[in-house]
Amino acid sequence: MAEQTLLSPTITHPPVTDIARIGEPKIDSPLKERMIKGGYKNSKTFITDQDRVVIDPLFQTLKKSMADGEEPLSFELAGPREKIYFDPKKLKCAIVTCGGLCPGINSVVRATVLDLYHNYGVVNILGIRYGFEGLIPKYGHEVIELTPKVIRDVHNAGGTFLSSSRGQQDVGEMVDALERLNIGLLFSIGGDGTLRATEKISEEIANRGLKISVIGIPKTIDNDINYLSRSFGFDTAVEVATQVIRSAHQEALGAPNGIGLVKLMGRYSGFIACNAALAQRDVNFCLIPEADFDLEGEHGFFAELQTRIEHSGHAVIVVAEGAGQKFFKQEELGKDASGNIKLGDIGVYLKDSINAYFKSRNFTVNLKYIDPSYTIRSVPANANDRIYCGFLGQLAVHAGMAGKTNMLIALWNDAYVHMPIKTVISERKCVNIKSRLWQSVLESTGQPPMVNDVS
Repeated sequence: MAEQTLLSPTITHPPVTDIARIGEPKIDSPLKERMIKGGYKNSKTFITDQDRVVIDPLFQTLKKSMADGEEPLSFELAGPREKIYFDPKKLKCAIVTCGGLCPGINSVVRATVLDLYHNYGVVNILGIRYGFEGLIPKYGHEVIELTPKVIRDVHNAGGTFLSSSRGQQDVGEMVDALERLNIGLLFSIGGDGTLRATEKISEEIANRGLKISVIGIPKTIDNDINYLSRSFGFDTAVEVATQVIRSAHQEALGAPNGIGLVKLMGRYSGFIACNAALAQRDVNFCLIPEADFDLEGEHGFFAELQTRIEHSGHAVIVVAEGAGQKFFKQEELGKDASGNIKLGDIGVYLKDSINAYFKSRNFTVNLKYIDPSYTIRSVPANANDRIYCGFLGQLAVHAGMAGKTNMLIALWNDAYVHMPIKTVISERKCVNIKSRLWQSVLESTGQPPMVNDVS
């Protein structure tokens, strides 16, 4: 598994930790009777809201913001509650998957459906097709009924069998659709943009005084969602990326002055590139969005690359897709359907620039460029991610059945917790270039600071 202990979040201020709920849970959980029948009457089956996971053992700086004697900041521990809010026999749920593909989406959907159906007795579960578009009438997407039979084998396939979409939709129309469908509990699986939309949906529901619970399950292959020790799909992405790097290394070894150039996912955060470089230590240069680098000049990337090839006869380069964006004119890139600025293709740019640099010096190189992005994001989850996805789906169900809302399930300090969506979307998690993670990458690759102005 990738070095998860090094994937620390970005914290600049104490987080919000209070979890909203749509009403007081007063119904005995069906799990209570199940546990008694199973002989687990005296076991610690149920979690209370007083069970907490302290935040600051890893982040002592937070203590400076608290007065002496004040209770330390903590998150609610995730897990089944003894009392639930919804009557399972009358509840209707919906599941939606949004944004780009990521290994493990189907595993999360499957775990959610199975827990609702078998443990709580909820039989009315809808799958919303094509992301939030599926809630907007003009698109004409039909919903599908989700049963154990329907989702039985979906975890063996990559992608999302519910399909997905990008782009902003009208929040009012989406809440109108939830009302029409008589949805009481919505599970929203997606990344940063999806979570922001999910929070707006929760706020609109609250403004209308509706009793609809909304639970987020964070999805990002880049692992850039803050306050998450790790996001599902990341472990699989690193595993597949290491296989690609291995191939790039063999290509580089197989020709005179060979160069293997691999572009990996990572729009704003270089976690996949860093962890793949550490997992497959054949990488000589790891370029990420968080670490600046120059191309030209005495200390630039080209000069260092030439030195490497002259010394060793080959080189392997891994670049995150968001690295080196200063080499593009942002105003010419435009925006995507979700309103994000499009990235310049740093992989192709580097390939062409490296070839041009060595050609201008009559220095022959053999460069092989590999972009496995769509292959990586669409593969089935590996064993570690499938286990993780199972926990996320089950715990999301427990939170939703208890009437929690506007929150998500997260892994923090080796424990699953409830986090307000507002806390998670407040900042983006990035690689700290002063961290042990990045220092380990520099030690492994041997790359120097590739900037000409080191002041």
